[in-house]
Amino acid sequence: MDTMKSFKGYDKVDPTEERSFRRRNRKRIILIAIAGVLLVAIVAGVAVGVAVNKGSRSDGGIPPSPFSASNPIKAICSVTRYPDSCFSSLSSANASVIATGDPKELFKLSLAVAASAIQELSPFLDALKLPAADKRLQAAVNDCRELFEDAVDRLNDSAASLAAAKPGEKLFSERRISDLRTWLSAAVADQETCLDGFEGTAGSFREKLEAAMVNSTRFTSNSLAIATGILGIMEKLSSPFHRKLLGSTSQKSPFPAWLSAKQRRVLLESGELPANVTVAQDGSGQAKTIQEAVNLVPKKSNSLFVIYIKAGVYRENVLLDNTKWNVVFLGDGMYKTIITGDKNYIDGTPTFETATFVVTGRGFVAKNIGFKNTAGPDKHQAVALRSGADRSIFFRCSFDGFQDTLYAHSNRQFYRECDIIGTIDFIFGDASVILQNCRILPRQPLPNQMNTITAQGKKDPHESTGISIQGCTIAPYDSVTRPTYLGRPWKNYSTTVVMKTEIGGVVDPAGWLPWVLGTVPPETVNYAEYQNTGPGSGLAGRVTWPSYRPAVDAHEASKYTVGPFINGHEWIPGAGVQFDSNL
Repeated sequence: MDTMKSFKGYDKVDPTEERSFRRRNRKRIILIAIAGVLLVAIVAGVAVGVAVNKGSRSDGGIPPSPFSASNPIKAICSVTRYPDSCFSSLSSANASVIATGDPKELFKLSLAVAASAIQELSPFLDALKLPAADKRLQAAVNDCRELFEDAVDRLNDSAASLAAAKPGEKLFSERRISDLRTWLSAAVADQETCLDGFEGTAGSFREKLEAAMVNSTRFTSNSLAIATGILGIMEKLSSPFHRKLLGSTSQKSPFPAWLSAKQRRVLLESGELPANVTVAQDGSGQAKTIQEAVNLVPKKSNSLFVIYIKAGVYRENVLLDNTKWNVVFLGDGMYKTIITGDKNYIDGTPTFETATFVVTGRGFVAKNIGFKNTAGPDKHQAVALRSGADRSIFFRCSFDGFQDTLYAHSNRQFYRECDIIGTIDFIFGDASVILQNCRILPRQPLPNQMNTITAQGKKDPHESTGISIQGCTIAPYDSVTRPTYLGRPWKNYSTTVVMKTEIGGVVDPAGWLPWVLGTVPPETVNYAEYQNTGPGSGLAGRVTWPSYRPAVDAHEASKYTVGPFINGHEWIPGAGVQFDSNL
């Protein structure tokens, strides 16, 4: 693991209007054509089902065969990666739902099927006979339990979102489609993360579990594909031809309706803020540790809960779980209020569990806080922060570590004016994440290592995930003598875009690195650059992979801005954080 040749494997790493109008028009025509084919198939399927139903009843009231309404299922399943498993699982699930031929109900059925398949994995985990002395293996299995629970929660959130639609409300709105794709992408990521946790473990447990997970992973992928495909087409066809961006900051009130005037002032003021709990090591607050304050947060509350953390170095590992919603952390400065720990992979902790701070509760905001892992380069994977919190915001925060500093695990995340410091894959994960006006600071790694800034983990083509670096600065943290690259593809659909960023000379002319040295990444990888500047931004020496686009146009780049990529106009303004809405 000390040679450049071994630089592979996740935990083995050392080393203007017309054209626009025509484009939208062509796209709409294509969408209409596709939807027409699907709707014809669905209507035909329902007609067959009704005909058979009438025929059967006239012959004695025999219930129709589930296969009589199979065409709608085939139409729905045609957009998935696993149409056979989609068809078989839905056909045998609920005859009354199948008979309706309603795409919405079939989609909801697919969610239930996927959730059931994941829940069926618990007995498998219970039956595993693990060596008592293999703590790493036991930790990997425990992580899988947590990840499976989270995946089921994401599927349930998706179903609840549809059930919560009010009379007259547009069912498949832009916001709801964004939510569905986000949560289902997270369910995909959860299951993949479970398997990743077995890297470096002994025996064939990973292979056995992967075989047991075939149904759960495929069914989840199918639900994601349906949300992305058919539901997405329905949304686009029912939308106005010219759509306005949602939640513009020019609106009279950029805040969520449920925020009180006092809470809005809390978010916008920059001085001393009223807090639900103050954390101070000297005893001048209500809590001396951050975890103590977190434990006071009510579960699943729609009201803000503000925790003010006074300056100091807090040596603790903090968990803010998925029952803790709308929590705001306020510090005295990214290098004044610091949360630090030293958990790491080499000492036996799986990467997923090494984070100094873990947050999965939705709507989390952190301002003026530092997150640090002091394990050092010799300890390999050592995460400073892991976030799976949907609609999470980090403003003027620092993330300090070496390998795997910032784990943007899943869901939608926004970082503004932050410092990220590290060596190998130090911004990684499978979230939909945007970093704006941040300082990205590669540091000197071990002698035979190479720096890679990003390692994005998109596994499924229908996922809405990726890393978008916009208007940032990439410069060395210290004296860096080893090669540094913008990123490398962790998974086969890895997506990373760097745009309008000042790239320093610390970045190698090649720009990007394959996951395994000497190979060319699959064409499904999506790496791109747009109007970057600086001595490291030259394109002449860049890699020539089919999956790398050195200079995309503004239309393509705009897909990775706050509105289209993370639907941020809906939720970022509520935190009083400045953001760039476009290029």
